[in-house]
Amino acid sequence: MTNEAFFRPTEGGYQPLPPCVGPWNPESLHGRVVAGLLAHAIERAHGDEDFQPTRLTVDLYRLPDFSPVTVTTNRVRDGRRIRVVDAEFISGDVSVGRASCQLLRRGNQPGGNVWRREPWDAPKPGELEPPIEGDPLGGKWTTRPISGSFGSLGERRIWMSEVRELVNGQPLTPWTRVALAADFTSPFANAGEKGLEFINSDITIYNYRPPVTEWIGFEVVNHQSQDGIAIAECYLHDEEGPIGSSSVCALAQQKPA
Repeated sequence: MTNEAFFRPTEGGYQPLPPCVGPWNPESLHGRVVAGLLAHAIERAHGDEDFQPTRLTVDLYRLPDFSPVTVTTNRVRDGRRIRVVDAEFISGDVSVGRASCQLLRRGNQPGGNVWRREPWDAPKPGELEPPIEGDPLGGKWTTRPISGSFGSLGERRIWMSEVRELVNGQPLTPWTRVALAADFTSPFANAGEKGLEFINSDITIYNYRPPVTEWIGFEVVNHQSQDGIAIAECYLHDEEGPIGSSSVCALAQQKPA
């Protein structure tokens, strides 16, 4: 990765850098970097090689600007098999988002068969060509489209790989890679024939194993909406198979008067 990172570490916090800019306001941060930094802080303060970060829920209740950021974490429960951590994202002096994370202790896999959905049959990223008309995401990720596109009717699947560090000088971990990517569920699953008309207010990731490569595959499996409220879900994959899912809830964007 040679592109500028999203954040520069500072004494006691982080300074957002230009790549953090979000899609809704040129003076605000992207929701995905909020989720990514919360996951990063949780992992650094409470991670353990015996525990898998299995569920992360991020509430996004304000658009943060480019003020200096601090992230606080609190270990709510530290049991033998389950660890629960809360974290808060503070931009300037304002709380703009929070996270709750469950980390579960790895152990022996039970015997016997349990029904599961068949893994997708998507080609590997190395078997696919880059987008013919350039990257539809403006270089924010490296992509390999598989089927469908934003707003298309029918199946939508894509491979994505991050092109920059979250925090300057700190390589992405598998967990941070998933958390930083998961916000993509909202535009990929919620875009319609008129473009993206919903802004997500949360992200929830279920991740039963870490990805083993830099590529994360998104497969849209759900969008439902009524009265300006939506939910959406993607299954997540790496090059060896499924790794979990990402879901969001969202509100319809307010139209100018």
